[in-house]
Formats: sequence, C-alpha cells, structure tokens
Amino acid sequence: MGFHFQFQPVLARSDLLLEGLWLTLQLAALGILGGALLGILLAMSRGLGPRVTRWLIDCYVELIRNTPFLVQLLLIYFGLPSLGVKLNAEQAAVLGLVIYLGAYVTEIVRAGIDSVHRSQIEAGLSLALSRWQVFRHIVLAPAIARVWPALASQFTLVMLATSVCSFISVQELSAQAANIESDTFRSFETYIVVALVYLGLALLLRGLLALLGAALFPAGSGLGRLRQADR
Repeated sequence: MGFHFQFQPVLARSDLLLEGLWLTLQLAALGILGGALLGILLAMSRGLGPRVTRWLIDCYVELIRNTPFLVQLLLIYFGLPSLGVKLNAEQAAVLGLVIYLGAYVTEIVRAGIDSVHRSQIEAGLSLALSRWQVFRHIVLAPAIARVWPALASQFTLVMLATSVCSFISVQELSAQAANIESDTFRSFETYIVVALVYLGLALLLRGLLALLGAALFPAGSGLGRLRQADR
C-alpha cells in the first residue's frame, strides 16, 4: 500500500505553528542575550578575580557542559519550587537556556582571552592605560573577535535547543507540532514542516550573526582580520 503525503491538514493549523514559532523566537532571543552576557561576565571574572572565583566558575562550567540540558531544565522547573522559587514554564525555560549557554560562552570567551599574548597586555600597561582599559580594548575585544564564529555556532545550537523546552509544557514550535500531529494523525508531514522551519531559522540566524560580526569587527580592521582568521 503506497503512502500519500497530505500536507493540507497540517498547513490548515498554521496558526498553531505561528504561535509556536513566535514563542521559539522569544525564547531564543532571551536565552542568547542573557547567556552571552552571563558568559562574558564570568569569563571576565575568571580572568580578573581571585582563585576561589576561578574555581567556582570552573565548577559551574564543568557541571553544565557535562550534564544534559533536559536534566538541567527539569531540575529548574521541578526542583526550584521545592526551594520556594516559583517559576512558570516560560520563565524556567529562559533561565535554563541562559544558564546552559552561559557555561559554553564562558569557555569560548576564556579561550579567546587566553589567546591574547602577554606582550600586548604589557604594551598597554606601558602606555599608562588602566587595567580595565587594557582588559576591555586589548584583551576582551580581540578575544571576542577571534572566537566570534564559535559563538555564532553556539547561539544557533541554543536556538535549536529551545525544542527541548516542550518537555516542561512550553508551547513553542515543537510542542505545537505535537499538538498538530495528535489532531491530524499526519506525523510525517507535521515534522517535515517543522524541520524545514527550524532549518530556515538556523540559516537566518547564522546570516544575522554574520552581519552582526561584520558590523562589530569591520573587514580591514585588526579585529576584522582576527574574526576572518578563525573561520
């Protein structure tokens, strides 16, 4: 018996797909912005803080990078309420994404910071720049430029990881796909459509991040050459 594709029942529920898509975009935006900020701050604290600070940050990075995101999300959603911290599903999802991405950004930016040669720092100090000015202009900016491609890839992966949030009843794109599949019984067609949507989102985000990188680190500048060198 031959199989016949029937996309019409799936596309007829496009309102659910659009609702899920909009929530996916919100989760991705908040997760990427919060995670990037957290990771950069922790990488800076690791480079400038005392030994105990570095140890605590290293523990956080290793814990998050070596446990599944789903387990972290379930701990936040079901565990925090037992400690008196009540979060709805969307808030728990954003917090989970920020914590998850923050660990990876911390390690990526740390690698960029470590790539800055000591002589450049000494040259900045010899010009009477403050330690903050040296760190900001000579260490942090070149470090982010050097690791920008890796950061862009990680941001894209986190956008795709929003699909895991459906396990805590967040009605993002994957959760809405499951609702459509249960209503239409067209599993193959439903997930083909959703896979194509995720593919489009990933390609769009990569393009936007490439444009952002070109704006932050213009071609021809020193930072731009660093960005291009590690592609």
